[in-house]
Amino acid sequence: MTTTVKISEAKTHLSELLARVEAGEDLIITRGNDPVAHVTRVRKQSDMQLLLAEVKAARLKATPLSHEELLSWRDEGRR
Repeated sequence: MTTTVKISEAKTHLSELLARVEAGEDLIITRGNDPVAHVTRVRKQSDMQLLLAEVKAARLKATPLSHEELLSWRDEGRR
């Protein structure tokens, strides 16, 4: 989710806004109606390693597709 705030509000509530960014929310800071900055969370290396571990675990649980099954999914709705 992206939140838009004016500079004055960002200065007043900076700690709260940064906590929301750390939780995954994006922030656009505007001067009037013109966007001047996009604030987003910096991903740590450990975050990426955790994500890769989750993906690898999910792939191990998945059953492999047969060639015929893959082709039937590709062709679904074409007839």
